[in-house]
Amino acid sequence: MRIISKAGARQGFTLTEVVISLGVVTLVFGGILTAYIQASRKAEWSGYALAAQSIGIHQIEEARAAVWDYSLAKNELTNLNLVWTYNNGTVGRGWTHRVLDIPVSRTNRVFATNYVTVKLLSVTGLTNVQVQMVIVDTVWPFPTGRGVRLFTNRTASYFGPDNRDASTL
Repeated sequence: MRIISKAGARQGFTLTEVVISLGVVTLVFGGILTAYIQASRKAEWSGYALAAQSIGIHQIEEARAAVWDYSLAKNELTNLNLVWTYNNGTVGRGWTHRVLDIPVSRTNRVFATNYVTVKLLSVTGLTNVQVQMVIVDTVWPFPTGRGVRLFTNRTASYFGPDNRDASTL
């Protein structure tokens, strides 16, 4: 808005005021865009993390469905569908690859690796009481501006024997 003074001179914004106001507007919009981009990246990271946690829980559920029964001399916890290595009979380690359930297009699948550890534990102070601890470490990649960074989700659970034969109780 131009104001004409009594002397007939026109008044308005100076070049300095215009440059400063443009700088303030640039900083505000730059901050808004930066916040939006960071929120978007964090939401994407959360999606990857939840998909990886789901894979770990799926592996725990497979172990939960396995039969471990003394009376039948059956232990399916060490027969899970994994690539296994054993250490002294009480610790088994295995791994498998799974696809993360995230919305990506066509061949851009993201793979995660489950590292599963099954340990046979004896409860101290009690005789003939054993539990199996199943630990699942899910390692998954997340793309960053500087490359790919690996993250790990850990899930663990304890399992007792089924004892389906009532005469063994």
